[in-house]
Amino acid sequence: MLPKGAAKKVTIHLNGDTRHHVEPLWNVIFSFLKQKRVAGATVIRPDLGFGSHGQVHDSKSEYAGDHLPIRIEFIETPKRVDELLPSLYEMVTDGLIEVQDTTVIKAGSRGSTGALQAQPAQNALPDHATRSAKLVRIYLGESDKLDGEPLYEAIVKKLRMLDFAGATVYRGILGYGVKRHTHKSGRLHFSRDLPIMISVVERAERLDELVSVVTDMLLDGLVVVSDVEMYRVLAHAGDGND
Repeated sequence: MLPKGAAKKVTIHLNGDTRHHVEPLWNVIFSFLKQKRVAGATVIRPDLGFGSHGQVHDSKSEYAGDHLPIRIEFIETPKRVDELLPSLYEMVTDGLIEVQDTTVIKAGSRGSTGALQAQPAQNALPDHATRSAKLVRIYLGESDKLDGEPLYEAIVKKLRMLDFAGATVYRGILGYGVKRHTHKSGRLHFSRDLPIMISVVERAERLDELVSVVTDMLLDGLVVVSDVEMYRVLAHAGDGND
């Protein structure tokens, strides 16, 4: 289990059809991380993407779909990441490895913190303004429930009700966590507990409130925080009647 405090988030960007000998490279890396007893890892396959060649790949195109990007994410202590990076560097002959500083707020703990919630603050940000913010990632299982409702849906509804800036839910296609159970999607692999990640970007002054809300709802999961810059762009209507 990851300890609270400073950590590193590693993201490996690959093409889905990149191979290591005869096996998909993303699967080789995932197996390597599990073998090395990394705290947890998630494989995410987006529906659309393009790279340095400018070629668009989407899941609807049979040929281009095979070349869709794959993202592998895991979070570990800085010491463990330093130990793993040389091997990952050798394995990723065609791809991108990204390392970010992050902070583990809660890891695999059952029960709520009981912390008080602050009053919601206004999220208004002027057009094209930038400010320091926090990126909060919440990791849980697809089968987690709250009063019979999928927990990830309940969390998003709660954040929306409290007027947080926004939240995005990602469903992994392969992953494992602190219990070391592999969860995999696919026709022949029916899993009711695929990995789920909720990503939230919010102003730093609302971080404690956000973490309090989430940890009160989260029974078994992981919450990490990273520093980011928030940049707001608004689409405006045409110059018609006001």
